[in-house]
Amino acid sequence: MIAALAKGFALGLLLSISVGPVIFSVIKQSLSNGHKGGFAFIAGVSASDITCVLICNLFTALFQSVLKHEVILGVAGSIFLIIMGVYNIFFKKVNIRNDGSVMVKSMTRGDVAGIFFSGYFMNLLNPGVLIFWIAASATILADAQQQEYPVQYRIIVFTVCLLIVLLADTAKVMLAGKIREKLNPHNIHIIDRISGIIFIGFGVALIWGILTHTIA
Repeated sequence: MIAALAKGFALGLLLSISVGPVIFSVIKQSLSNGHKGGFAFIAGVSASDITCVLICNLFTALFQSVLKHEVILGVAGSIFLIIMGVYNIFFKKVNIRNDGSVMVKSMTRGDVAGIFFSGYFMNLLNPGVLIFWIAASATILADAQQQEYPVQYRIIVFTVCLLIVLLADTAKVMLAGKIREKLNPHNIHIIDRISGIIFIGFGVALIWGILTHTIA
């Protein structure tokens, strides 16, 4: 099914290059906590995408019920982003070795789980992600009705889409790992502050959009 492959690839590419707090978080986690932190974060993001896909396809009524609480979800997500931004600006510390180089913290299972769930909820509480998946699902379900094998079509489109997003996020983690080797503690601290400002900016913009009903 070439049409299904093309549809899934296009949707996956669109989602993977969209600018939002998640893309900055993937890079920041990789710079701060190495590949392990970056992969834990994108695993959480992928898990939340899979959750959205399953809800869209298996529990349409539940998904519509969730969207009725978009304002609550949006405000919760905004507060989450602002808290992360404040933490990055004022409280995030860079681990330094005796020679002055940046040290990747040895993470426990709890640390990995915390990063995983931060990725999961940051993605899940983003109204933009919910809107993307409901719009994409509606289009895919409509297209599937015109196919000879509608169920297989849907499976291929969603699977390819999720794989493209996962591969793109993995590439971001690997690229950030390469960049990290050339950064010093001062530069890492600046990046943390910039990412914090970006998180706060996204959070404030999201709340403003919700309160002024400008989120489409």
